[in-house]
Amino acid sequence: MPERSPNLIPAWVDGELTPVDKLRAHQDGLRHKAVSVFVVQDRQILMQRRAMGKYHTPGLWANTCCTHPMWNEASDICAVRRLDEELGLSGLHPEYRHRIEYRADVGDGLIEHEVVDVYLAHMLEPLGLTPNPDEVMETRWVDYHDLLAEVARHPDRFTPWLKIYLADYADVIFGPDLIVAARD
Repeated sequence: MPERSPNLIPAWVDGELTPVDKLRAHQDGLRHKAVSVFVVQDRQILMQRRAMGKYHTPGLWANTCCTHPMWNEASDICAVRRLDEELGLSGLHPEYRHRIEYRADVGDGLIEHEVVDVYLAHMLEPLGLTPNPDEVMETRWVDYHDLLAEVARHPDRFTPWLKIYLADYADVIFGPDLIVAARD
């Protein structure tokens, strides 16, 4: 059994889940596991702008946290771990919302073909953010309705997966409360 490493992610090779180097999974467009988290406070969504050192989609805005579980790591554990590693956020309890599969070109010949467990975490009180500069260059809180409008006006500023989530899965990710509240 391979050791747990952030560079070995679970991907399907010839129909079997296998530990694969993360870069190779993207170069070969292998279907692989991923985790995405949206942190919300009322109608506000915490967004992150990906660090310029990221090997794909640098400088683009994404949901609060998006990552890959390590080999043999449960998605819920990964969500909590990466909120802390990327943003210094702890004490949140991400709630599983949906499993989404998508395939998208992320530039430079790389493909994200992900099977994503999506989580939503409610921030009930302000928590300090300490973004890891290797992962995140900027964060901001954005009203749900304003985010939809901004993505429509400037789609090139956002990651492919965020656009897919908002266009096709907003109802199952955010639930009717946030969507209805955003219309008021």
